[in-house]
Amino acid sequence: MAVEDSVAQDQLRAFIERIERMEEEKAAISADIKEIYAEAKGNGFDTKILRKIVGIRKQDANERMEQEALLELYMAALGMVAAPAED
Repeated sequence: MAVEDSVAQDQLRAFIERIERMEEEKAAISADIKEIYAEAKGNGFDTKILRKIVGIRKQDANERMEQEALLELYMAALGMVAAPAED
């Protein structure tokens, strides 16, 4: 029984250590990304828009078209833009 406990403890420790390493790498990458946004801002780019573009580029084309259509529909319903033309 002690051998099984030892194996389970070793596995648990290995999982925890791997997670900790990944968390450290994630923090380093996050800091690098933050630095890139700061550099872009220093060059006159709007970081909110850059973040939005990054998010849009992650989307599937169909998903993006659906969201854009819904956004246009909702904005039209609120009087923020002209209503979409009926085909």
